[in-house]
Amino acid sequence: MSEIMLQICGGLCYLLNKVFFSRAERATSLFNRKSWRIRSWIVYLVGLPAWVVVFVSEHNWIAAAVESGGAPAMVSGLIVAWRGQGAAPRWLDTLAKLSVFAGLGVSMYEYGGLTDISQVLELGIAAGFLLGTYLMAQDSCQGYLWLMLGNISCAALMGTEGFYILMGQQLTSLIFVVDGFLVRRKRC
Repeated sequence: MSEIMLQICGGLCYLLNKVFFSRAERATSLFNRKSWRIRSWIVYLVGLPAWVVVFVSEHNWIAAAVESGGAPAMVSGLIVAWRGQGAAPRWLDTLAKLSVFAGLGVSMYEYGGLTDISQVLELGIAAGFLLGTYLMAQDSCQGYLWLMLGNISCAALMGTEGFYILMGQQLTSLIFVVDGFLVRRKRC
């Protein structure tokens, strides 16, 4: 798949995820909120492979590992959205956390330490994406704050590497993350 198609696929799916989260927060009935949250997790999982390929192609190992490690948190979020709180297995959380450490280790090995601005941005993506996704899976409004950090870090990284479609998608997603947070904050 071409680089442009990967950007469009990954970017569109992740953007829809944030739009659907925002719609879930604005839903007036429990059924609609549940439906939008289920859709948001499904589209998140569909966009995951494209993001991983883009990160791996640029040797952004931390970000690639975090994206991969985010899959268990995404599946957990889908399970929680479908079945309710407490339904997701604990091993999914453990697997997600281990992926962050693996990605950090590979990046440190490849670069000989924390030596590059892209690594700092990747750490912002790691913290924002993994903690945001994990907290969103737990239906916590604090997840939005972490997603904001992830969106900003990822937009900066994608911009420095010339992936302008993904940079634009991250900045557009940020609008929906902020919207979802503001709506949700009124209920938290």
